Amino acid sequence: MSRIRILAEAVANKIAAGEVVERPASVVKELLENALDAGATTIRVETEAGGRRMIRVIDDGHGMTHDDALLAFERHATSKLKSADDLLSIATLGFRGEAMPTIAAVSRLLLETRDAGEAEGVSVEFAAGKLVKVKSAGLPAGTTVSVADLFYSVPARRKFLKSETTELGHIASLV
Repeated sequence: MSRIRILAEAVANKIAAGEVVERPASVVKELLENALDAGATTIRVETEAGGRRMIRVIDDGHGMTHDDALLAFERHATSKLKSADDLLSIATLGFRGEAMPTIAAVSRLLLETRDAGEAEGVSVEFAAGKLVKVKSAGLPAGTTVSVADLFYSVPARRKFLKSETTELGHIASLV
């Protein structure tokens, strides 16, 4: 009997989350980079319980279309690269297409976004990497990402978080 096996995608995503998302400040960093890459001129960061209970990043960037909002949660889906040659001239903060699916895999995530050229926006909700709900929504142009209950689906990872004050300090030093 073989000892080597391919992990289920949900398990692989939770493991990969440890590489991209180590603590609440990692989530804030990834979401800030997304906002900056989207051309945001105003970005607001809100947290509760040092980011353990809730992290929200609100921006006035160009937002996403309905289709792009869903694609953003596919691993390695990115608007930054078309070919390997693009890696030589990358001028954005994020480009791997890992942040959103990774954060969604270990939290309850709500993405609310509207592309500036679209009449209505879209609200996309995930829980532990599973798509829960997609609906059209009247929204301002830009994007709001709300991350709740970080690491709730990975109790061992949640156990290693420091105190609320320490985690908030990491977020404050980043911002």
